Amino acid sequence: MNERLAVVVPVYNEEANLEAVIEAWRAVFDRLNIQREFLVVDDGSTDGTGVVLRSLAARHAGEIAVIEQPNAGHGAACRAGYERAAAGDAAWVLQIDSDGQCDPAAFARFWEIRARYDCVFGRRTSRGDGWVRALVSRLCSAVAEALARRAAGDVNVPYRLMRRQALARALTRIPRGFTLQNVALTVTLGRMRDLRWAWIPIHFLPRAGGRNKMNIARIARLGWTLLRQWRGLRGGEPPP
Repeated sequence: MNERLAVVVPVYNEEANLEAVIEAWRAVFDRLNIQREFLVVDDGSTDGTGVVLRSLAARHAGEIAVIEQPNAGHGAACRAGYERAAAGDAAWVLQIDSDGQCDPAAFARFWEIRARYDCVFGRRTSRGDGWVRALVSRLCSAVAEALARRAAGDVNVPYRLMRRQALARALTRIPRGFTLQNVALTVTLGRMRDLRWAWIPIHFLPRAGGRNKMNIARIARLGWTLLRQWRGLRGGEPPP
């Protein structure tokens, strides 16, 4: 049985964190005896991220694929990685972020229960990255649930394990230009009533290093973008 794992990692200016993050996850996958490929999407980084990626890819030949694109934002980077994973042959797709906040130690539980589910998502019940980012997550979930008229969980959580076939189906229903791809993906997968779900409580670690700005103005822009683009997401649904 093919149990290979494709790991989608969007990256922007993570020179300070990337090597430690990749090596920590590799160690967990080794302990769990998981065959994997990291699909690392460099979203136009302007620091030394590219140098770190090339070093990692050379050190772990065949295990790390680097996808380069001009800076287009986190959602576009996720989408590029998802499309690459969906076109591959891995049974499962995991998305994590590259800033050290997704705790590898929690993954054993995700992997342990995977056979019973199609989507195993984290639910951030505690987090160490401050109230502003917690507010963003709560607002995204509240807006998405109101628009979708159903509970959607932690809609923009970056700790998500999905069967590749489920991901591929969902991507056909989400416009490529949708800014908040992870929000759209959670809601779209949630609308696919034949899928089996599990939500696992997780702690979101403090950011490992570097800077990652978020302010009220950006929160407002994200909220407006979600509202504006929702019609396109709904319009992308196939008929029932």
